[in-house]
Amino acid sequence: MGLISGIRREALRGCLCHRFVDADRVEGMSRLTKLLPLVRNAGPEDRNQARVLDAAMLAFLDFGIKRTSMVEVARRCGLSLATLYRRFASKSDLIEAVGLRQTREFVEGVDAALQRQVDRDASAEAQIVELFAAFIKGLRDNELVHRLLATEPELVLPYLTVKGAPVLELGRDYLAEFISRLQQEGKLPDYDPEPLAEMIARTALSLALTPQTVIPLHDDAAIRQFARDHVVVSFRVPSTPHRS
Repeated sequence: MGLISGIRREALRGCLCHRFVDADRVEGMSRLTKLLPLVRNAGPEDRNQARVLDAAMLAFLDFGIKRTSMVEVARRCGLSLATLYRRFASKSDLIEAVGLRQTREFVEGVDAALQRQVDRDASAEAQIVELFAAFIKGLRDNELVHRLLATEPELVLPYLTVKGAPVLELGRDYLAEFISRLQQEGKLPDYDPEPLAEMIARTALSLALTPQTVIPLHDDAAIRQFARDHVVVSFRVPSTPHRS
């Protein structure tokens, strides 16, 4: 069970109008359901849910996913085991909820960094640089992903590699949305945003999987300079704002 796999299943659950559907219908829903709106629109956590997810996160960091039991999570969050199981029917459901929260927090962090640029009507170059910096920071500072990659790679690697389509889709859709907005504002020329969005999403995923790199991931100023030198050019930023 990987953390990210829960995102796709949560998407399907949100689409199903009853419990039992045939396989073809599920596959069709999987193709139609977009993950980015699902992540952004996830409802707020109530106090008990937040306590459970906080406790699960700390237990996963301390013991890893395999060695964390529902008993341990219940003990840490101060709920009875029966109450915990009423909220999360299985450990897999709890893992999925933690994964969805981690993804939402990543997206919200990038959203916040970009909104500061939008509020000051920053140039396309400035917004691209901050987008790249926020992506790198989100990946760099994710303790759980780094912990799992180091100690339980068999759990997480499939969902970042051969089963990594949902993760790539999420990154691609986010970046395509970003590029489309800049195009609508006349700050980028008109082109299909998806190929570029996928290339950058794949690069970001590669950096998460293999952080040993000459790219200065731990120096924020150097990250921004790297983006100016090597990333901005991919977006075809015109020398003057493009007007259609």
